[in-house]
Amino acid sequence: MQRKSAYLLFLAVLGLLAIGIVILFSTGAFARDSQGDVYFYVRKHAIWLGIGLVACTVAALVDYHFWQRTWWIWFALAVVGLALCFLPPLRHKINGSWRWLSFHNLTCQPSEFAKIAAVFFLAFWFSCYETQSKQVWRGFILPMAMVGVLLSLIITEVDLGTTALIGATTFVIMFVAGTNSILLGALSASGLVGLLCVASWMPERMSRLLAFMHPENYKQDAGLQQMQALIAWGSGGMEGLGLGNGRQKMLYLPYAHTDFIFPMIGEELGLRVSLLVVFLFIVIIVCGMMIALHAKDRFGLLLGCGLVSLLALQAALNIGVTTSLLPNKGLPLPFISYGGSNLAACLFGIGILLNIYRQAKLEPENKTRVTVQGRITPRI
Repeated sequence: MQRKSAYLLFLAVLGLLAIGIVILFSTGAFARDSQGDVYFYVRKHAIWLGIGLVACTVAALVDYHFWQRTWWIWFALAVVGLALCFLPPLRHKINGSWRWLSFHNLTCQPSEFAKIAAVFFLAFWFSCYETQSKQVWRGFILPMAMVGVLLSLIITEVDLGTTALIGATTFVIMFVAGTNSILLGALSASGLVGLLCVASWMPERMSRLLAFMHPENYKQDAGLQQMQALIAWGSGGMEGLGLGNGRQKMLYLPYAHTDFIFPMIGEELGLRVSLLVVFLFIVIIVCGMMIALHAKDRFGLLLGCGLVSLLALQAALNIGVTTSLLPNKGLPLPFISYGGSNLAACLFGIGILLNIYRQAKLEPENKTRVTVQGRITPRI
């Protein structure tokens, strides 16, 4: 299984990308901002897909230890990018959140790359201080303070979903690294309470929580998306209405091409294809963890676990939201939803996982012992 994990991972990603392009072609033409061009979002998605594939190729070829040596550069760039979201000439506001940067016709979301930067830092930190992972200062307070710099900027942009995602990924990496379990329990409890407190101070976020608990009372405002998503699931059934025949994308379901693209798959392609999407994500998670567990060093292990956790948690949150199992959060479905920054970041992470696999596969060859004049000596 481990020998074929990279191939299965690559095929699963290709499958999700193909499904994403097909369903985006069907739904993107009906989006409010499509400007009357049926190819508007498909064209922009294709550009970001090309950028993501280049990033994936580069990451697969560059030794992943490069990110260990240069983590501070990417961390600093992430902080700068997040800070630029507060500058009026560059920041771009959507739905009350200042989480985008706009350069002419190109829009990017710095928090997507901040997620990768956080994983770089945590993998570096706990690979350098392996013996001190259970200490309060080096094993908990200092790494949390560094990640807290990113989280404080992201939550100020009013992006609770990405804040929770990075926080949960931090929890996973620290758990794998061997951080004190009592401290991790306190971290998870305080993080949950903190998010609820912040949400309670924001009327829009609080209405989403109330709509989750009482959907019938908010089906015309805060709970509209999730109610329409349930209608899409019910309309599609097992076989689906057929590609292009979905009705919820016709401005009934807001953002059907981004955060709520998964119900469109269910409505047009049916439950079988929806379950195929879930299965492909499970393949990515299993193969990614196999690659991480067979990494040749601790940094590779933590880096791989962090990247897989980002993909797995984001997919789980999106699927949970679009099936009304979780409160509404603005997180796209990896590899499928329209969103250039997220697509490029996800493909970049896949490239790093492929490089971890390559390095682990080459390691036994470098350690092969050869016989010279009757003696066994290590190969140089």
